Amino acid sequence: MISVQNVSKRYRTQPGFWRGRVSHESEAQNEFWALRNISFDVPRGEVFGLVGPNGAGKSTLLQILAGILQPTEGRVLTQGRISALLELGAGFNLEFSGRENVRLNAELMGLSRAEIEAAIPHVEAFAEIGHFFDRPVREYSTGMYVRLAFAAAIHQHPETLIVDEALAVGDARFANKCIRRLEQLKASGTTILFVSHDLGIVQRLCDRAALLWHGELATFGSPREIALEYARRVQIDPIQPSSTSPAQSPTSIQSAHLHLPGGPPRNQFQINDTILLTASIHITQPATRFQFGLLIRNRQGIEVAGTNTHIEECPIDVDGPATIEIQYQFPCHLTAGDYTITLATQSLDGARHDWRDDYLEFRVNDRRQYAGNHWLSGTFEWKKL
Repeated sequence: MISVQNVSKRYRTQPGFWRGRVSHESEAQNEFWALRNISFDVPRGEVFGLVGPNGAGKSTLLQILAGILQPTEGRVLTQGRISALLELGAGFNLEFSGRENVRLNAELMGLSRAEIEAAIPHVEAFAEIGHFFDRPVREYSTGMYVRLAFAAAIHQHPETLIVDEALAVGDARFANKCIRRLEQLKASGTTILFVSHDLGIVQRLCDRAALLWHGELATFGSPREIALEYARRVQIDPIQPSSTSPAQSPTSIQSAHLHLPGGPPRNQFQINDTILLTASIHITQPATRFQFGLLIRNRQGIEVAGTNTHIEECPIDVDGPATIEIQYQFPCHLTAGDYTITLATQSLDGARHDWRDDYLEFRVNDRRQYAGNHWLSGTFEWKKL
């Protein structure tokens, strides 16, 4: 359980001086509030997602939750053993072996000798670093270091786990393995506070989420609602400025639909169908060059495919004002399930014009039960040797 109650964090820089006296005005100007009045509760067994851009205050809040920093105002209440994945491997002794570091780290977390000895084989198996487990950590590659650190943290039997962008490192196979382990911890009742820029993973893992913006909690909601609000704010907020505001956008998406060649709009397809996406785009300014793109997500919000006219070498150069139709044709190699399509227009330098998150929804039907979201469309052969 985590209870964050009116937490604020202030940092002070060197105060200004005027004629040898401290200037109260400059002192106030040299105060920086990284967090302001943060309050939320995460009940036992819930996975709570925290998202926000760089500089929003996420790392400061997590360090307060982990007990590394003290809040200027407010307080944090927790229950049980807390394991924090903030900086993977922080505190490892480079001269100790992996095994010795795991044992020392577990002792610092309060595990008994029996618990430590029971956990070490599982840590060793999960990390998959072979004989290096008994070699000094200074000999490790970055990938090996990350594997050991994550394995050590998740096998400490935490009642509360705090994860900060830990899945942004390591290869894809290991990241997927970590996600599956987090899902197991979730199923076992571990309380997890999960911070990530990957909104698809947040939607897959989390029960609820919140958006941290300029040091304040802007809104709470379902992971999907928070992902949509984050995408909306990124387009217009000065944290990540765009060259145009929505009201002045040189292009806008008027409508779009999916269909089979020569057929009417539909949202049901079969594997191996040829799907056409037809979109109407309005151009408000003369001599407008832009790109049009699409992003397909699965039911969990995971991005499974995407492209745009720049990647596909289909330049769009229109002497507006005008309305144009864009078509994109692709074979349906998605497995059975529900999907959404996000549409966007943007300048060639990447500045956004119009963004329609999960604008279209469609379903792929098939009696076969394939793994994953992509149909390989291959063939098997066999022969007796």
